[in-house]
Amino acid sequence: MSLLEKVAAIVIRAGDILNEEIERGFSITKKGQIDLVTDADRAVEQFLLKELAQELPSAAFCAEEQGWLGDSHEDAIWYIDPLDGTTNFAHGFPYFSISVALAEKGETTLGVVYNPISRELFQAEKGRGAFRNGAPIKVSRIADLQDSLLVTGFPYDVKTTAADNIAQFARVTKASQGVRRTGSAALDLCNVACGRFEGYWEQRVNAWDIAAGALIVKEAGGMVTDYHGNTLTHQSRSVLASNGLIHQQLLDMLRG
Repeated sequence: MSLLEKVAAIVIRAGDILNEEIERGFSITKKGQIDLVTDADRAVEQFLLKELAQELPSAAFCAEEQGWLGDSHEDAIWYIDPLDGTTNFAHGFPYFSISVALAEKGETTLGVVYNPISRELFQAEKGRGAFRNGAPIKVSRIADLQDSLLVTGFPYDVKTTAADNIAQFARVTKASQGVRRTGSAALDLCNVACGRFEGYWEQRVNAWDIAAGALIVKEAGGMVTDYHGNTLTHQSRSVLASNGLIHQQLLDMLRG
């Protein structure tokens, strides 16, 4: 069994934990005014840390809830979001995911994103294509922004930050067929990868939110940069992903 297959199996088991938490009930606390965390986040993260450490004992971790574990200069780093879409999860809205990516020498080489409700499993390995439930996926071929369906997100400090995405959301909504706001960056990227959306953008993201999904988009034939068109890195705090054909149009629109 390849490392990708092993990671996918681990992530699916982590999804079972989320489903069990839904059935059993869970507690909710706040990290910020609208930034939630549940005991399900913590349970899944602990499970992933334990299981992934057995696969690559020398690798470090960058996980949403516990932050850095190990040396951030290690050649191999796992980026983990145990529950991307916690607000959706807390309200019973079935759009959330588990996201796991492996970076080696600073480059993402493996990514897995899983929605345990729909049981959609997205995965990619650098240079080997992208897949949904085992079948190859590709980005859409729509080449005009006005014919595109897009998706975005808003930061947790939307009420206070100048980078609130409100003006950009309004501009792109008027210039396209529509913009959705669904609440899971990892799944939004995967839905670009399989052609459901032509593009996705968001500011104030973290590597654990987007590392896996960004690789899946690229392996599906799409393009991923930061919000300004620069090369995406694990230090980037913004993301713009598209089918490639509308990328410059969307960049120009976001710049206003």
